[in-house]
Amino acid sequence: MITVFSADHLLRNPRTELYGGELVRPHESPARAESVLERVKQQRLGEVIAPERFGPAPLLRVHDPEYVEFLSHAWSDWVAAGNRGEAIPDCWPARRMMQRRPNSITGKLGYYAMAGETSISQGTWEAACAAADVALSAAARISGGARGAFALCRPPGHHAARDLYGGYCFLNNAAIAAQFLRDAGAARVAVLDVDFHHGNGTQDIFYDRRDVLYVSLHGDPADAFPYFSGYADETGAGAGAGFNLNLPLPPGTAFNAWQDALRVSLARIKNFGADALVVSLGVDTFAEDPISFFRLQTPDFLTYGGMIGACAIPTLFVLEGGYAVGEIGVNVVNVLTGFETAAAARSG
Repeated sequence: MITVFSADHLLRNPRTELYGGELVRPHESPARAESVLERVKQQRLGEVIAPERFGPAPLLRVHDPEYVEFLSHAWSDWVAAGNRGEAIPDCWPARRMMQRRPNSITGKLGYYAMAGETSISQGTWEAACAAADVALSAAARISGGARGAFALCRPPGHHAARDLYGGYCFLNNAAIAAQFLRDAGAARVAVLDVDFHHGNGTQDIFYDRRDVLYVSLHGDPADAFPYFSGYADETGAGAGAGFNLNLPLPPGTAFNAWQDALRVSLARIKNFGADALVVSLGVDTFAEDPISFFRLQTPDFLTYGGMIGACAIPTLFVLEGGYAVGEIGVNVVNVLTGFETAAAARSG
């Protein structure tokens, strides 16, 4: 399986995350991607290539132009305003307040942020663009006939909505790739989100569409970030009614219950008749992850990778979460190895 990776992820190396009432070193760190890359090479998963550059057009297929413009200038505007720390919002347009974009960079941060833990620092925009190019380059392999490809993206993307950032995400890599696959000729694309946290951004982007099915199994938002998205009764709107499936799961969920939810997810994807599948591959379902409450163990990732591979759908894996840095590479490569083994058996 080809892996697409950009060293430009290193351009995003923030110092601060708001966590537990303190400013701490971010859970989303450069070490995550480097750990995955090291494991990919150790296991000889396949060739590792650098991404092509696609420019802004694919981003604008799923994101609001003013939002993209904001992201591209956020750091320079923050510094020009005389701020010395990293850019973190401190005011939001909450219930019954006006939903108008301010002129001030401080106001714009609150207008576009869906959460306050994620700081914007020097290099954030450049790293986010590189991650989108990674996803697009891997998607191009799928549209060219590959049965599987891995986009080793950092920063992640599935919390980034049409015009919102947060949850460590700025551009929605999986959604950008799914739209690319549609534009390249796939009549129907499914997005399967196996990250512990609900992908509110991907849901937002495709919620009123029937050509892209979004399916997510995740921590119950009554107990887990992002709290205000991911309930089972969110099933799509307008033309997209019935094309959004959320399977929230309670604290302490072990693999047997999680696997049952995956079976439901894969059956829905099969019934949808997807021409291509994008997997938002977060491995923060791991029992030792510091910011989740599921109980999956390392061998479970190999098993469920095989379940996805048995579906025989061309599949793009896009890296999302996973914050147990010592194990993230092992768990990611287990999923990809399971997929490859099962997919090869089906085709052989």
